[in-house]
Amino acid sequence: MDKLVVRGGNRLSGRVIASGSKNSSLPVIAATLLTGDGRFTLHRIPDLQDIRTFSGLLDHLGTETSFSGNTLMISTKNVENLLAPYELVKKMRASIYVLGPLLARFGEARVSLPGGCAFGPRPIDLHLMAMERLGAEITIESGFIKAKAKNGKLQGGRIDFPISSVGATGNAVMAAALADGTTTICNAAPEPEIETLCRFLTAMGARITGIGTTELVIEGVERLSAVEFTNVFDRIEAATLLAAAAITGGTITIDGVEPNQLLSVLKKFTHAGCSISLSGGSVTLASPEKLIATNITAKPYPSFPTDMQAQWTALMTQAEGISRITDKVYHERFNHIPELNRLGAHIDIVKNQAVVHGPMKLSGTKVMSTDLRASACLVLAGLVAEGVTEVLRVYHLDRGYEQIEMKLAHLGADISREKYQEFS
Repeated sequence: MDKLVVRGGNRLSGRVIASGSKNSSLPVIAATLLTGDGRFTLHRIPDLQDIRTFSGLLDHLGTETSFSGNTLMISTKNVENLLAPYELVKKMRASIYVLGPLLARFGEARVSLPGGCAFGPRPIDLHLMAMERLGAEITIESGFIKAKAKNGKLQGGRIDFPISSVGATGNAVMAAALADGTTTICNAAPEPEIETLCRFLTAMGARITGIGTTELVIEGVERLSAVEFTNVFDRIEAATLLAAAAITGGTITIDGVEPNQLLSVLKKFTHAGCSISLSGGSVTLASPEKLIATNITAKPYPSFPTDMQAQWTALMTQAEGISRITDKVYHERFNHIPELNRLGAHIDIVKNQAVVHGPMKLSGTKVMSTDLRASACLVLAGLVAEGVTEVLRVYHLDRGYEQIEMKLAHLGADISREKYQEFS
C-alpha cells in the first residue's frame, strides 16, 4: 500500500492549474452509453482510480476506451452486455450511473447494488423511483437491480424528488433523453456536475431546458450522437488547495476555475480572515495572520458542499475560537474527527455537528484514511503539524485527487509518497 509522508511547517505559495472534475466526469462517461453512433473524445478527464474503474466497467459492457493525457476516447458501438457485475460495481457507488443509459438505449439493464465510501446510508431508492416514473419495471433479485422498460421503450413522465440528489438527477436526465415524450424533473439537483452533464447531453442532441435550475424539462429524442467535449474543473479539489494555503499561512493562485461555482466556499474563507481575489478563470487566496473561527453548514449546492466539510474542519483547528461544523447531507460523515484528535486537535461531536476548539498545536503521527475527503483532511492537518505525519491508506485519496502530493509539493509542501506494509 501507499502512504503520504508529510513534514509540516512549510508555507505554501505559487500557482497550480485545477484538474477536471471527477464528479462530473463519471455521469458524462456513463452518458456515452446512450448511443452507438461514433467515437467520443472527452477532454480534461482526471487520471484517477475511480475514472479507470468506471472505464473498466464500461469496457465490460462492450465499449472500447483509451486514456491518454487527460483525454478519454470512447467507442460505444459494440455495447451488448447489459449486466454490470458485483465484482466491478462494488468498487464504487457511482456505478449506478449506467442504469439510466442502458435502460434508455436498450430497454433493459441488470446492475449490481453498488458499493463506495463507507459513511452513512446513501440509498438508491430515488434512482429506482425515477426509472419507474419513466415506465420501467424494477425488481431486486439476488443483489441485482433488474430494470425493464414496458414495451421496450421508456416513456416521458413527471419525477418529483423528495430530496435533492445529484446521482438520481443525473440518472433521470440520461434516461429521459431517449424516452418518448416529455419528462419534467422537479427538485432536480442544480449542482455544476448536473449542469455539465446536461451541456454534454445537449451537445449530443438532447433537448433540455432549465439547465442549472431545480426544474429540468427534457424532450425525448430518437437518437443521440458522439461528440467532442471538455469537462469542467474540480471545485472540491480547488477548494481543498485553497484550504491548504490557508492552513499553512500561505498565498496561492489556482488557474482554470469558474469562480461562480466556488462562491459559498470563498465566502467562508473571507469570513475566516482570508483575502480572496478573482481574475478571469483564476482565484487567489492570501492568508491572514490569524484565522478566525467560522461556522459552516454543509447542504446541497449552492450552499457549502459536504465534500469540503472534513477539510474545513482541519482548517478550523488553527483558527481563533470555537467553530461549529454541521453536515445536513451526510449526518455521519465524521470519521476524520478521531484521527484529527490523534494529531492534537480538540474536537467534540454532538449529533451531526463537530465543535472545533482552536487554535491547537498539532503533532505529527500515523493516521488512517477512512474515505476520500477524510484523507484530504488529514493531509491538510499534516501540512501544519509539527514533525512527520504519515497518512495511511491513501488509495481513498487517489479516488478523487489527481496527483495531489505533486501539486502540494509544487507549492512548497514537504510531502512524498512511500510504500508500506499493513499488518492485520
